[in-house]
Amino acid sequence: MAASAHQLRIDLTVNGTVHGIDIDPRTTLLDLLRETLDLTGTKKGCNHGQCGACTVHVNGKRVLACLTLAALCDGADVRTIEGVGTPEKLHPLQDAFIAHDGFQCGYCTSGQIMSALAALEEPWGPDDAAIKEAMSGNICRCGAYPNIVAAVQEVRKSAEGGRNA
Repeated sequence: MAASAHQLRIDLTVNGTVHGIDIDPRTTLLDLLRETLDLTGTKKGCNHGQCGACTVHVNGKRVLACLTLAALCDGADVRTIEGVGTPEKLHPLQDAFIAHDGFQCGYCTSGQIMSALAALEEPWGPDDAAIKEAMSGNICRCGAYPNIVAAVQEVRKSAEGGRNA
């Protein structure tokens, strides 16, 4: 389908699949993911960049999809929660969230996991306070913060143990 005068053609890779999409230039990455690509794991919480429920990775960096224009992702590699694990083989962080009850209502969980995955690759200190700071942009209304920190620390320590072996 050819783009209309008010449409913009972008190409991006989402969870390993290349998409060529005609969009309204005002479309956010969040709306593109949820409404166009039907990837509804990324949640629309506040839609103002304050809660972190819409956290995804763009070119390996975490971003708030509700504040990111899809047009700025032309040529980008996007990873959503759907690209993290499968129901048959969860990512270790997903397993840790389950083991530590790092979610209650679950609405923030995909953003929490995406943010935690990025934080594990970033240069944060090893203590709980550093994890709390790294995750400070992600709000959990249920208050599962100690469990989330425990899950992240379990994966961090497991990864460090694997490097030291």
